[in-house]
Amino acid sequence: MVHLPDIAIAQQAQMLPITEITQQLGIASDCVETYGRYKAKIDLSAIDESRIETNKLVLVTAMSPTPAGEGKTTTTVGLADALHRMGPSVSMALREPSLGPVFGLKGGACGGGYAQVVPMEDINLHFTGDFHAISAANNLLVAMLDNHIYQGNVLGINPKQVLIKRCLDINDRQLRHIVSGLGSSVDGVSREDGFEITVASEVMAIFCLATSFDDLKEKLGNILVAYTYDKKPVTAHDLGAVGAMAALLKDAIKPNMVQSLEHTPAFIHGGPFANIAHGCNSILATKLSRSLTDYTITEAGFGADLGGEKFLDIMCRITGTVPNCCVVVATVRALKMHGGVAQEDLVREDIDALSKGLSNLIRHVNNMTRVYRLPTVVALNLFPTDTESEIALVVAECEKLGVRCIRSSVWADGGRGGSELAREVIQLCDQPADVQFAYGDEETIEAKITHVVQRVYGGTGVDISPVAQRRIANIEALGFGHLPVCIAKTQYSFSDDPLLLGSPDNFVLHVKDVKVNAGAGFIVVYTEDVLTMPGLPKKPVAQGIDIDDRGSISGLF
Repeated sequence: MVHLPDIAIAQQAQMLPITEITQQLGIASDCVETYGRYKAKIDLSAIDESRIETNKLVLVTAMSPTPAGEGKTTTTVGLADALHRMGPSVSMALREPSLGPVFGLKGGACGGGYAQVVPMEDINLHFTGDFHAISAANNLLVAMLDNHIYQGNVLGINPKQVLIKRCLDINDRQLRHIVSGLGSSVDGVSREDGFEITVASEVMAIFCLATSFDDLKEKLGNILVAYTYDKKPVTAHDLGAVGAMAALLKDAIKPNMVQSLEHTPAFIHGGPFANIAHGCNSILATKLSRSLTDYTITEAGFGADLGGEKFLDIMCRITGTVPNCCVVVATVRALKMHGGVAQEDLVREDIDALSKGLSNLIRHVNNMTRVYRLPTVVALNLFPTDTESEIALVVAECEKLGVRCIRSSVWADGGRGGSELAREVIQLCDQPADVQFAYGDEETIEAKITHVVQRVYGGTGVDISPVAQRRIANIEALGFGHLPVCIAKTQYSFSDDPLLLGSPDNFVLHVKDVKVNAGAGFIVVYTEDVLTMPGLPKKPVAQGIDIDDRGSISGLF
């Protein structure tokens, strides 16, 4: 059987005009701003708060990722298509792809096979320009800060205590640590500086966590940008930057709407990474989706220890709503990698390695069912090399946990391959869910970190550097100790060591630094060597991307 590349399948799709999709959802035409024939922005006035309570929210997360691939977005899209085929009204709320991984390691990020959102090339490359608007708003704030220092520094900002960085949505390690303001006296004040990738910026987090346009402006104003010489905090509001930043985001804040290959509506909006940020699409897109359909399928980035934990411990605290059920995506291939099999050997049956690697999935499932108390199902994303013995072992181990493991073939069969999974999700959504958080608001910052490490990661405790200890003391003294924590760590392991696969225990999480995102409303905890500006790999995907004279793009996988 010949398997077409994802981009070839997407380019063969017969898309409906986006106005047909919006009409099916009952969105008034004056709330729809089209971007060509197949993309649109939806005005926030289309949100009907009264309908949200009856919507069923499904969280799709996964085991710890591996180079073998898990297919979380593919499963999300296929599940939505399967529900759509069965009759209920359904839509998706997903993150926008960052150009960093699109040009770096990952390629496209719209699902795969016959479970994709389209137009795939547009979504992956610029889309409707949201990320550029976010970068511009962030960089305007930093420019105004540096200009304030240059123009007399009335606030007394200490150039050595600037907290915010410029951003760019491209992987570029060269910009991690720089010195800006070099040159003559009219070229600015020299200071150590740096860039982070746009999806790691606080403006991106605020963009995704804002509950209204007014809330967006309030959160932007609360961004802590620097300290003065006498150690007083300086905010974006103090610099008078809020109005201009919000003006740059006036169109970006409206959720984007596209469709799947099977014409299921998809709201794609915002895109913070889950290893260095909170990893969820915008609250506004989720609210819009929930106000228009019976079911909303959303996903959180990377494994359940990262995006899943942050969705529950950060986003659900802010919104006051919780998912009705959880889908944990796994593959036999990835489980065997966690059991020690090299990527080139995954085509061979290996029950022993699979048995060992299953510990990773078991911990993720137990976190969802025992820590957060969510009704949960495992979606086993099938590959042609999976054997019946391997599949049976995964199913049996999940049964021991009291959850069903359902085969999913949405990559090859689209929504038809997710029908059994959809039926299970419908059933789970009707079960009561007494969702809990991993820690309480009133606990200390160190206690919150420790609870995540012990209850979610399976470690024994934390080792906090002297620098991080001083930062924590200052954050608590400023009155931000009640905020949730957003732990930035490797996505490949429960620990902060990417080489510790499976389900390691008896490890200590090493905290090197801590920062308060006072605008976004969470505390970022940096572990080990985690980076907020990734670099390109030795052979970046960008080398294989091209466009012909007819405008047809290739190389996006």
